[in-house]
Amino acid sequence: MVKTHNLGFPRIGKKRELKFALEAYWHGETDIKALQQTGAQLRQTHWQYQQQLDWVPVGDFSFYDHVLDTSRLVGNLPKRIDARLTEPDRYFQAARGQTRKDKDQKPIAAAEMTKWFDTNYHYLVPEFDATTTFELHAESYLSQVIEAKSNGYAAKPVLLGPVSYLWLGKSKDDTDKLRLLGDLLPCYEQLLSQLAEAGVEWVQIDEPILATELDSQWQHALTQAYFALHKSPVKLLLATYFGPLRENLNLACELPTAGLHIDAINATDEVIQVIDWLPAHKILSLGVINGRNIWKSDLNQLLDWLEPLHIRLQDRLWLAPSCSLLHVPVDLQQETTLDAEITSWLAFARQKLDELSILATALNEGRQAVAVQLTENAHAITGRQQSSRVHNPAVKARLKQTDSTLSQRQNNYQQRTILQQQHFTLPLFPTTTIGSFPQTQAIRQSRQRFRKGELSLAAYQQEMQAHIKLTIEEQEKLGLDVLVHGEAERNDMVEYFGEQLEGYIFSRFGWVQSYGSRCVKPPIIFGDIARPRPMTVDWIRYAQSLTDKPVKGMLTGPVTMLNWSFVRDDQPRSQTCLQLALAIRDEVLDLERAGVNIIQIDEAALREGLPLRQTDWQSYLDWAVESFRISANGVADSTQIHTHMCYSEFNDIIAAIASMDADVITIETSRSDMELLDVFNAFDYPNEIGPGVYDIHSPNIPSVNDIRSLMEKAAERIPPARLWVNPDCGLKTRQWSEVKPALQAMVDAAKQLRQSVAA
Repeated sequence: MVKTHNLGFPRIGKKRELKFALEAYWHGETDIKALQQTGAQLRQTHWQYQQQLDWVPVGDFSFYDHVLDTSRLVGNLPKRIDARLTEPDRYFQAARGQTRKDKDQKPIAAAEMTKWFDTNYHYLVPEFDATTTFELHAESYLSQVIEAKSNGYAAKPVLLGPVSYLWLGKSKDDTDKLRLLGDLLPCYEQLLSQLAEAGVEWVQIDEPILATELDSQWQHALTQAYFALHKSPVKLLLATYFGPLRENLNLACELPTAGLHIDAINATDEVIQVIDWLPAHKILSLGVINGRNIWKSDLNQLLDWLEPLHIRLQDRLWLAPSCSLLHVPVDLQQETTLDAEITSWLAFARQKLDELSILATALNEGRQAVAVQLTENAHAITGRQQSSRVHNPAVKARLKQTDSTLSQRQNNYQQRTILQQQHFTLPLFPTTTIGSFPQTQAIRQSRQRFRKGELSLAAYQQEMQAHIKLTIEEQEKLGLDVLVHGEAERNDMVEYFGEQLEGYIFSRFGWVQSYGSRCVKPPIIFGDIARPRPMTVDWIRYAQSLTDKPVKGMLTGPVTMLNWSFVRDDQPRSQTCLQLALAIRDEVLDLERAGVNIIQIDEAALREGLPLRQTDWQSYLDWAVESFRISANGVADSTQIHTHMCYSEFNDIIAAIASMDADVITIETSRSDMELLDVFNAFDYPNEIGPGVYDIHSPNIPSVNDIRSLMEKAAERIPPARLWVNPDCGLKTRQWSEVKPALQAMVDAAKQLRQSVAA
């Protein structure tokens, strides 16, 4: 009999209950008991959703991040965390940082945050140094297992594997991370023994690095780890996901575990080879339902493929989603107002589990047992393939007319910058922000009332203009050099644009976790993309009318629009990205015609679209960079193009970033203490750059000295004439009470830097 299981379920709740409970706790409105009660309620609900499975994941729930949970589990929170705090507060201090009561003391910095492989989720980076030791702290983890088993669920605990944990972390000195493996493994051995004592049969242990390029040392580390752990009294299901195994395939099959899970969405071609290599006693779990996207699976086609495999494997075959369902929304049933035809093409987390059950029933009992469901699925698949709403002949005709001339500026940066300096007359170390300003309760209420029809369009525009006016006034008081309109009218940097483009549709409750309490609602690209009318021009033109200082036009770039959406799976991503690039290009040219001569096109998600293996990077970077250049490069030389990137590692793609040829790039560096700028010791970045000096994801308020110190580090690598001063990211999640002193410190630091250079 085929068995079913899940690798992980969304944590946030279908109504974002976790988000609101966390923020209430952080604001002091509730206590830790209330937060823990919300967590317990969510776990119970999510286990109930999954009770049709043979094995239910436990330990996948987190109050902030599962990698941070692993750091806590093995006693490796950053050493700067205040040991006098209670355990929950130490955990959240590591996640968010904290301002000291004594204002003269440097704030406690949060752990560095970066992308979880090639997803839109962020994890908290483990930290290691020569003094790192590990000690098991399993109370919280074990309590979830006991909680699930006491309620009758077939619990399959989920763990991040020890080798992936080390691989995901950073050494704060020259410590070799792999030398720590011998000290880390006893924690896992102890935990597995305790799980066995709790009555656990199977443990899912995730080693996603098996989908990446690993040198012989990391491959040996996996062998060392699992030969140590295979003596444990529980059965281990080694889970890989996000890509094919390739050169790691034999290793994954031969590691001494009781089972292996592979991502059969991204590694379909490897399945037969895995079956051939896998020892006859091992379970093979196939991730046949896409855990990263929201389209219905073609169940009949899947069964055509699975039935021969089932005959061969029999009871050794398990079915699951390709990866944790963390990356998709919770429940499509909430979407009562979504277009009915398009809804029929979709599957969120709960519906994906239903698909899994249909497949298992068909394999175990025959297709006739689920004939109705299979017929309904076939109608939905065919309907989407044949729908005229998906294909736009005019868009396809325009794509055929594009050529390389669209991606070229008239002259190079050295010539452009002379014209731009003459036009803008900015000082050394010009100051700006990334785009958004605090999204106050008043702003959110106005948008909500407008959506509900309680506020007319004219009244809504008037209220948004009032917020824009306030933002311009505050920036002028602070003394910023290049202003922004604050984006009061925007709900999300992707959703705002997608709502105005053809080919997009939007859910009401399709939230997914980005990090901590930060949730995003990715738009759904279902068809060809076109821009029927200008999207931002009126707002930016109004803002510019309020000041003599330049106001940046703010746009989201095509690659980020692509990577932060649920993307159609019926054509190459590169083609969808080119459609987006042409739509953004039209907006850029309209802004320029309206007199907006500084235009920022954010590509925060450029790096996260990289394939996991470097050998596959160049083909992605070629079309991604070309798409950005097509969106940006129709303007005159005197128009200054900015772009922004945040919370990823950029050192290894710096040449591609330079080839984007943006006049100015702003980039995250504050959490890593300007570590990202080390690349400029070896790479002569040709254009201007603004290394972020204010970590907006933490409530900490930087001091003038902090900012000046960071900029002085930057000036050691990049000439001052090409340096900008700016925060790491947009300010929408912060309060005005935090933003104003932080930006004032930034402006004052820039003034001091100018004086020091002049002296």
